[in-house]
Amino acid sequence: MSNKLTQSAINNQVWKACDTFRGTIDAGQYKDYILTMLFIKYVTDVNKEKREEYSKKYKGDQQRIDRALKHERFVVPENSSFDYIYNHRNEPNLGEVINIALEDLEEANHSKLEKVFRNIDYNSEANLGQTKDRNRRLKNLLADFVDLDLKPSNLAGNDVIGDAYEYLISNFAAGAGKKAGEFYTAAGVSKLLAKLVQPKEGDRIADPTCGSGSLLLKAAKEVGSSNVSLYGQEVNGSTYALARMNMFLHEMDNARIEWGDTINNPKLTEKDALMKFDVVVANPPFSLDKWGAEDADADRYQRFHRGVPPKSKGDYAFITHMLETLNEHGRAGVVLPHGVLFRGSSEGKIRKKLIEENLLKAVIGLPANLFFGTGIPATILIFDKNKGNNKDVLFIDASNEFESGKNQNVLRDEDIEKIFNTYNDWKTIDKYSYVASFEDIRENDFNLNIPRYVDTFEEEEPIDIVETQTKIKEIKRQISEVEEKMLKYLVELGVQDG
Repeated sequence: MSNKLTQSAINNQVWKACDTFRGTIDAGQYKDYILTMLFIKYVTDVNKEKREEYSKKYKGDQQRIDRALKHERFVVPENSSFDYIYNHRNEPNLGEVINIALEDLEEANHSKLEKVFRNIDYNSEANLGQTKDRNRRLKNLLADFVDLDLKPSNLAGNDVIGDAYEYLISNFAAGAGKKAGEFYTAAGVSKLLAKLVQPKEGDRIADPTCGSGSLLLKAAKEVGSSNVSLYGQEVNGSTYALARMNMFLHEMDNARIEWGDTINNPKLTEKDALMKFDVVVANPPFSLDKWGAEDADADRYQRFHRGVPPKSKGDYAFITHMLETLNEHGRAGVVLPHGVLFRGSSEGKIRKKLIEENLLKAVIGLPANLFFGTGIPATILIFDKNKGNNKDVLFIDASNEFESGKNQNVLRDEDIEKIFNTYNDWKTIDKYSYVASFEDIRENDFNLNIPRYVDTFEEEEPIDIVETQTKIKEIKRQISEVEEKMLKYLVELGVQDG
């Protein structure tokens, strides 16, 4: 019988560690402290096991051991290890001890961890309380992790740490309210989107609003091989740090994740031009206000040649950016609110041009209440720069296919498979999907509202008026009989005069 740590055992232990902060600060903040500590514990235990291996190999020769360790995935300075921090847990400046440990870990692994810990402060009075309370909470956090042996030889599989990280992120999202959408896309939606863009080995895959990186990793997992290149950009500093750590814990060390505003300052560039990708996926902020419309006309990358989206709704700014970063055969999938399908003005003009350019491939309506922080239904748009002469667009109404949850609805595996198979088979299914021609869409004035193409109306059974009137008469007769009996009983009881 194996004594190795299972996925559920690690999940339970790290989730228990959250009790240290519950009720003190919200999940949107304490997730950074928990996830960073998991990362420190993991790299410490990996380094410790490698040190043990090299000690046996080099028979205790410390110089050769240290030299060998410098070529491992991560260099862990002594004062940056979890063990060092734990041994100094009673120091009056514990928060500062942890901060210094992170700074030195980042410096020792500059090319991999630059800026990763810059937005995480274990000495924050604002977040963690005054010194006495802060030290107590940090000591409790260290105690929760100390017995968790994360050496690779002690883990039941290669993915358990990365999956534990994902487990934590999803649970944090459930408790973070509206803020959750800033760093996490619901797992079912990510899985569906990753399948729809059909990534393959050797692809360059990008997410311009990558959050914690979950969607990118789902796309890589869909390939089933590490032979992919991942790229992402995230505007929020602490979420950017989560994405970087998430990549390392999933052994995607070569992923390039940038920190900055994708629309106003795209960082995924090469030779002074936007990088081109085989696949681009995104779940950008819905209808972002003040996205930078005032500077769009002067965009150095000329992304807005089809028109400038309204300043209060940035949905088409993200769509445009994604399309401009696709290579000649690239595919893109984006999750957005239904308004992008039918709103007029500048958005209507951009939408018309995208359809005329034969870039849109599919429109998929999702159930309501799938996303943390918003109950509105969303849609997935699939774009393909290699459609050839086929100008048809597939519409799918999957709004009624889901499992009801306590807080959020859930896309089940069978729902995902039904959507994907319908997309892959490219077929019309009564009350579920419709393959629309360019002429169909033009007749609808380039309005993509799904009910215009997929009729889900259920006809009611015809009513027989004569039969219904007969039934009403019979019911009235029965009511009259009951009233007469009640009156008789009341008279017998002396409650009412005859």
